Amino acid sequence: MMIQKDVIVVGGGMVGSAAAVGLAQLGLKVQLIERTTLPHFEPNQPYDIRISAISVTSVRLLEQLNAWQNIRAMRICPYRALETWEIDGFSTAFHSRDLGLNELGYMVENNLIQLGLWQTFADYPNLGSSLNVEIQQMKKCGENWQLSLSNGECYRAPLILACDGANSKLRQIAGIGLTGWQYRQSCMLILVSMLDEQTALAQQDTTWQQFFPSGPRAFLPLCDNQGCLVWYDSLERIRQLQQLPPEKLDLEIEVAFPARLGKVKTQSAASFTLTRRHAQHYFKNGIVLLGDSAHTINPLAGQGVNLGFKDVKAFLDVVARAQKCGQLINDEAVLQRYQRLRQKDNLLMQTGMDLFYKGFKQDLLPLKILRNAALVAVDKAPIIKKQALKYALGL
Repeated sequence: MMIQKDVIVVGGGMVGSAAAVGLAQLGLKVQLIERTTLPHFEPNQPYDIRISAISVTSVRLLEQLNAWQNIRAMRICPYRALETWEIDGFSTAFHSRDLGLNELGYMVENNLIQLGLWQTFADYPNLGSSLNVEIQQMKKCGENWQLSLSNGECYRAPLILACDGANSKLRQIAGIGLTGWQYRQSCMLILVSMLDEQTALAQQDTTWQQFFPSGPRAFLPLCDNQGCLVWYDSLERIRQLQQLPPEKLDLEIEVAFPARLGKVKTQSAASFTLTRRHAQHYFKNGIVLLGDSAHTINPLAGQGVNLGFKDVKAFLDVVARAQKCGQLINDEAVLQRYQRLRQKDNLLMQTGMDLFYKGFKQDLLPLKILRNAALVAVDKAPIIKKQALKYALGL
């Protein structure tokens, strides 16, 4: 039997589940389709390697969706300061007190954000979910898309949200092209225990990043004297690091990272290649792109998931406005408003991160002097610093 819905969301990760809950709050009949099972959480389980720096703006969205209380009850780590530099003594430092905030954001495991959102589903009888299923057939019939799932369920709706990630199949089905490139670099994430408690305590609420010609190296604070290291380098170098046993990787970290890190012990590690992608359109043929299906960004400033949540917030605002005006939510004028709100902003953030990334890769002495002087100048200019911080946090 074909079940009619107002919206079908494909992809139940952080962005997809947030969009589904938000649309359900607006009274729409929503079906969320996710091809994997839900993560499981135990208080004493090790940190998952996939961790995001969630901005205060993203927290506000999660609060609006009644999910933040669930996430907070599991495991979060607030951070209040952010520092970036290349040469010691030439840095820019940001602090939550610069904007009168208690914190800049939180370090949270991606799977806990997803789980916290899914825990709200029971509050919405108009929100259905299909877990651990594949889409076997998808076709357009008049105004509706019809989807047949591997568990025998069939749904139709005039609007599909593609939240199925960077390699989105729905983006291909919609016929939406991409622009982008490979950065010819990899990024390694390393979960570590910090062996010096005093050093760990001093960095408990600070995330920092130092630039090198081979790429930046960063530290994300976690609870209980733990942290996540982010190491950018060539594909060959990261491949080499991945093959090392933990005790030898610890020695490499000690040499490569700033002394302020202190001694660490590797718990787990993973890596991924850096790729920039941007969809040429954010909607087509009744399919709308949100999150990584629309854009991927250099993870330099940890903006990826925050941009995805900004997509969700903009789309929910556009839909709410359409409902008030009596417009159909799949009307092209409605979807154009969403595209106008998000496409340029995402492109601006992508370009800004690329300029920052490429600018610090050049090892020419005049450029090195210029960029380090610029870091100090920004640090000494409260108005500029405040505006840069507000933009990064989405305020």
